[in-house]
Amino acid sequence: MAHGKRYKTAIEKVDRTKVYSLEEAVKLLKENATAKFDETVEIAMNLGVDPRHADQMVRGVCDLPKGSGRTLRVAVFAKGDKADEAQAAGADIVGAEELVEEVQKGNINFDRCIATPDMMPLVGRLGKVLGPRGMMPNPKVGTVTPNVTEAVKASKGGAVEFRVEKAGVIHAGVGKASFSEADLVENIRAFVSAVAKAKPSGAKGTFMKQLALTSTMGPGMKVDISSATA
Repeated sequence: MAHGKRYKTAIEKVDRTKVYSLEEAVKLLKENATAKFDETVEIAMNLGVDPRHADQMVRGVCDLPKGSGRTLRVAVFAKGDKADEAQAAGADIVGAEELVEEVQKGNINFDRCIATPDMMPLVGRLGKVLGPRGMMPNPKVGTVTPNVTEAVKASKGGAVEFRVEKAGVIHAGVGKASFSEADLVENIRAFVSAVAKAKPSGAKGTFMKQLALTSTMGPGMKVDISSATA
């Protein structure tokens, strides 16, 4: 793939053989994020697990202390008082049977969904639609809960879900290039900490093998894991 002049200029500043400290990497990432839009700061972690085994699955949620910089559209499957509570908390879409029907038709006008426990028999029908998109409500990541106010505010405020992929890699957006260096460092350390806490019982040997940072249009940089867990 041919890269433009801006990318070539950025990559010249990056030593591909070097493992940067977190602070060094964030500073360089911000310098290289020169696109005409506010680039997303992305983290990728190579873990020592095989997610084909149930006892090596890594999944969870991290509340980024400085927010994600994204505006998420949140849907809540709820009835009665819980539906009213979800709307008051700022949910973009709230519904029950009618919302299930809309999603079954392929009308998914949201980025994350939350469900109260009593709605799961209905929402369970949407597994084939929401599952492949990584959007199926799950109690392990706090999206099946009676505490809809807390869940909606967390989703709107910067909660980031993560799930290990087949190759043992986790990646997520952890902020925007416009964030201060200190805020990005704080978000990244919070995310790394959340992944560490999600270490499964079946993980053997080194759990966190490699960590890299990049921005949407910038080159990637290897980061010293110990500096990200300080």
